[in-house]
Amino acid sequence: MEWNFVFFFNSILLGAGLAMDAFSVALANGLHEPRMSSQKMCIIAGVFAFFQALMPIIGWICIHTVVQYFRAFETLIPWIALALLGYIGGKMIHDSRCEQACPDCVPKLTVGVLLTQGIATSIDALSVGFTIAAYDCAMALAAAAMIAAVTFGICMAGIAIGKKAGTHLSGKAGMLGGVILILIGLEIFISSWL
Repeated sequence: MEWNFVFFFNSILLGAGLAMDAFSVALANGLHEPRMSSQKMCIIAGVFAFFQALMPIIGWICIHTVVQYFRAFETLIPWIALALLGYIGGKMIHDSRCEQACPDCVPKLTVGVLLTQGIATSIDALSVGFTIAAYDCAMALAAAAMIAAVTFGICMAGIAIGKKAGTHLSGKAGMLGGVILILIGLEIFISSWL
């Protein structure tokens, strides 16, 4: 593989494709917290970007070291994503219902939930290690950096859109965000069997 236009173009497209799940979750986070600060938006987008870059690198390392173990794990990826996103989505729906009952009890996005979202939305990116297996280490890192940059931008847009819509949806935003997360988990799970 060479450092050429096709390499950069493919890496950017790969980043855009991988970021779609993270975009939806970022949108849900914006819906859930419409008054989110710019700093928190950057942290959320940064976490998603970090995991979207990390997973292909882990996949690339697995390809170059322990391929047989990674292939066995690959079948579990949809189940893990479904469980994590289903749990987080269900919790958001529950918290939203509690928030409607007690408006002063507004739940916040915690570090643990954010890290779980980052892992859940990027775990399918492990298989990208197969597509970049022909790259040397520098190219794999460059591809991961481009994936992270694209993911960051797309997630910032998702949060901003969610915040805007969340202001208009008020109490229903958390419920909608939870439903979106559950649907993403189902989509990952179902598409893995097709």
